[in-house]
Amino acid sequence: MHKLWLRHPVISRFSSSRAVPSATFPATIVTTFPREICMLRLRLCECPRICSKVIFVNISKLPRPGQFAFHGMAASQRSLAWNIFDASSRSSANINPIHQPHGRRILNGIQTNGTLLDENWCRFLAEEHFTVGLSLDGPEDIHDLHRRAKGGQQTYHRVMRGFDLLQIHGIQTDILCVVTAQSVRQPERLYRFFKRIGAEHLSLLPLVIQQPQSAIAVSPDSVPAEEYGRFLCTIFDEWKKRDIGRIKVEIFEEATRTAFGLKPAVCIFRPTCGDVPVIERNGDFYSCDHFVDKEHRLGNIRESHLGEFLDSPVQRAFGMAKEKTLPHYCQFCEVRVICNGGCPKDRFIVSPDGEPGLNYLCAGFKRFFSHCKPFLDSLSFLQHTRSQPPAESVDYKVGRNSPCPCGSGRKYKKCCLGKRLFDEA
Repeated sequence: MHKLWLRHPVISRFSSSRAVPSATFPATIVTTFPREICMLRLRLCECPRICSKVIFVNISKLPRPGQFAFHGMAASQRSLAWNIFDASSRSSANINPIHQPHGRRILNGIQTNGTLLDENWCRFLAEEHFTVGLSLDGPEDIHDLHRRAKGGQQTYHRVMRGFDLLQIHGIQTDILCVVTAQSVRQPERLYRFFKRIGAEHLSLLPLVIQQPQSAIAVSPDSVPAEEYGRFLCTIFDEWKKRDIGRIKVEIFEEATRTAFGLKPAVCIFRPTCGDVPVIERNGDFYSCDHFVDKEHRLGNIRESHLGEFLDSPVQRAFGMAKEKTLPHYCQFCEVRVICNGGCPKDRFIVSPDGEPGLNYLCAGFKRFFSHCKPFLDSLSFLQHTRSQPPAESVDYKVGRNSPCPCGSGRKYKKCCLGKRLFDEA
């Protein structure tokens, strides 16, 4: 399955294909809007000028199920989106049957900074069953550090008003929190803020902006790898105690998938990639939204069908390269089954044994995934025992103060008691 980014973008360096997650990996068309009409002035964005006309080009030729997403909601978007979704009825339902292949379903989503969300927008999004990715980096002082309007005005209160409206209208909202060098030092405060406002889906996206000329290889605002690992460990411990089943934290959900023998749902943790390509405004097709350059341009959809690019040998080779270029240091790592080397865009440091291509976030990922491994082993054990028929000759009940049968060495009441948490998985 493929996710397809159709760029119209404010493509941020911290933006990701995770904005509209899906466990089934359908084709995802994501369109975003130019910085000229964006309400925010982000220091962390890069933005080619794009035209919206190509949004629907070749949709009918998609060889996969479709997930259709818009990235960005900014000034002038209201009329643009209204035109996209049928100027007369403002309904995506009138477009989807025309452009989607027979027997396929297009799922709609939008990623937004939330500053222009109002009753009309939320009513429309609710009626059309949109999912929403909302950029919110934490409490007011943390959020407004990087997310200011073009005139320098703070945006936190406008974003929170938008979030409240989404909640009122019952719209599934995935909060996209960019973790920076500043916010990584406040894990408890950050997580408890999201708990307090009633967040149910949370993505903690590490900011990594490569600067080869820098002594630390990244920008000053980029999150330090080791600190990011400690940040995740701290939040994970609180989530594990109180919030399993209440709050879905993306990276925690990804880790738990391995305990149930499930494949990663997020591209950066899969063994191979290549299923998040990009189409630019002029129809140029690129292998990945993080590799929009001459080397990774496969052609133009005006000259070849979209399906030919998606399944081309070049595109498949790009995806396989993630696994083939994995450093030797990673190949025998105890958490490789969860991490798989992370995103290729962040593989720009040298491993301890001197091999290039190690992920900048390696130390953080390794710390976090090692930290949560005992919990994952417990889940795996419980899953295994649930799948086994009970022994007829044994009537065994674990006492609250008995050693936990998962082998953790902790008391049952302190470990696996009551963790009937992932039955739907």
